[in-house]
Amino acid sequence: MHIQHFYDPRTGTLSYVVHDGEHAVAIDPVLDYDPKGAVTFTESIEALDVYLDREGLKLLYALDTHTHADHLTGLAELKRRRGCQTGIGAGITRVQETWKGLFNLPADFPTDGTPFDVLLEEGQPLLAGSLKIEPILTEGHTPASMTLKIGDALFVGDLLFMPDSGTARCDFPGGSAAVLYDAIQKLYQLPDATRVFTLHDYQPGGRELRFESTIGEQKAGNVHVSAKTSRDDFVRLRADLERDKPAPTLLFPSVQVNIRGGELPPPEANGVSYLKIPLNAFRS
Repeated sequence: MHIQHFYDPRTGTLSYVVHDGEHAVAIDPVLDYDPKGAVTFTESIEALDVYLDREGLKLLYALDTHTHADHLTGLAELKRRRGCQTGIGAGITRVQETWKGLFNLPADFPTDGTPFDVLLEEGQPLLAGSLKIEPILTEGHTPASMTLKIGDALFVGDLLFMPDSGTARCDFPGGSAAVLYDAIQKLYQLPDATRVFTLHDYQPGGRELRFESTIGEQKAGNVHVSAKTSRDDFVRLRADLERDKPAPTLLFPSVQVNIRGGELPPPEANGVSYLKIPLNAFRS
C-alpha cells in the first residue's frame, strides 16, 4: 500500500491518494476557491491528476471524511475527470437536512445523500483493488464524520490533528464534544503502532509541515485528549476553546457546495451560480 499526500497551504488541508500500484482512492480532495473574487479553480485537483497519470493508477473512489466547513470539496471535479465514484458518511443526510433549513434552500433540495454515489456505514467496507477501506463512525465534529481505515493507516479527517495541535472544534450544528471524546476513545483502542493521517496542519509556531503520527503518540501527547484525559475534562476544555471562537472564513461557501458533493449551486437564468450568505444567523 502506498500513500501520497498533497498539501494546500491556503487552507492548511492535506489530501491523500492511497493505492496498491494499480487501483487508487482519493481522500478529502480540495476544490480551490478565492473568496475575494468568488472564483473556483482546480490547481489542487490537477496535482492529484498529474500523480494518478504518472503512476498509471485507476481512481475508483473519491471520499470525504466529513462535510468540510473550511474548504470546498473536489469530489465532483475528480468524478468528472476520472470517472470514479464519490462517497461520504451516511450522516450526510442529517447535515443536508440541517443546512437546508439554515440556507433556506428550495423544497426539492435533496436530504437523502444525493448526489454522493456511496454513503459510508461502519461495518460495510469498500474494496478498491487490493485495498480494503473500512469506515469507522467518529462523529462529534459533524454528524457525517468517518475515519477511513486502510491497512494500518487511519485517515481521521478533523477528529485528531497532530499531537501538538489537539482536536477538532465541536460547535457546528450537530457537533458534540462528548461524542467526539467517545469517538477518539474508539480509535485509542487500536494498536499503538496504527498510523494516523490528519486532514489539517496549521504548522503551529512556524514548524515544518507534519501530518502523520501514531495512535501511541496521540495517546501519549495529544494536547487536548491524551490517554489520561477524562471525558468531563475534555468537554470543559472544548467549551473553553470554542467560547467566542470565530467561524471559519469559508464556512458558508464550503458547506453550501459540500452538501452537494462538490457541485456548485444550479446556475440561474443568466447562467451564473450564486451562493447564499445567511446574515446574522450565527451571531452569538
